Formats: sequence, C-alpha cells, structure tokens
Amino acid sequence: MSDIPDIEALTPYARSLGIALDRWEDGTPIMAVSFDEMVEGRPDHYHGGATGGLLETAGYAALRAELARLKREAVLKPINITVQYLAAGKSRTSYARGRITKLGRRSANITVEAWQDDPARPIATAVMNVLMAEPSG
Repeated sequence: MSDIPDIEALTPYARSLGIALDRWEDGTPIMAVSFDEMVEGRPDHYHGGATGGLLETAGYAALRAELARLKREAVLKPINITVQYLAAGKSRTSYARGRITKLGRRSANITVEAWQDDPARPIATAVMNVLMAEPSG
C-alpha cells in the first residue's frame, strides 16, 4: 500500500519525539520511535509520556488511513484517551499500531497497542475516542 497523505504529517510533539511511520501491515500504519534522550524517563527506560505519545500518534494514523481509504475528510478532535502501562519500555525501538473498533459518522473508537520485541507482548495499550468534525471551508 502506498503512503496515505497526512500519515507523514505528524504533530510537532510526535516529530519532537522522533515518532515516524515504520511500515504498513495489512493496510495499517505501524509507527515507531527509537530510544534516545528525548524519550528517556528513568535511566534506560521510556518516559510514560513518550509511550503515551506513541500510542496516540498510532491511533490517529490508523484513523487517518481508514478515513482516506473511505475517501472521507474530517477534522479530528480528541474526546479522551486512556492508557494502560503494562511493562517498562526499555532502551530499544518501540512500535505501535491502532485498530478502529467503531467508526461512526461523528466519532471513532480506536484501540492501540505498543510493543518492542514482540507484538504479542505489549508494553502499553490505549483506548481512544475521537470526534470527527466536518472540515470548514
């Protein structure tokens, strides 16, 4: 699948952490962030905010990809995000993938998982609820 517009257009926060599109799997963008001092919390471990930022970025990327596939335009506005930290992220690359669990006319529900070595062993998960507003203009 070719890159879908806006997946690379990350927020300044995501760019500052080094979050980038790693690859596509089954039409879903896989986001990644390499470990460095910008994402370090306690020595040799990811800061929880950096992990949360990766999860949120992957969730929005999955939603943008699905909306583009459906040829829908929307302004995305967060309703809420709930993060569960399951294991400490160590000093290596972390990955995340979002999955749309419900896509309505005005809102979307997304589940997201972040992992390091094995997608079956997530280090954190998130549930996101996003409002999809009509583009103005």
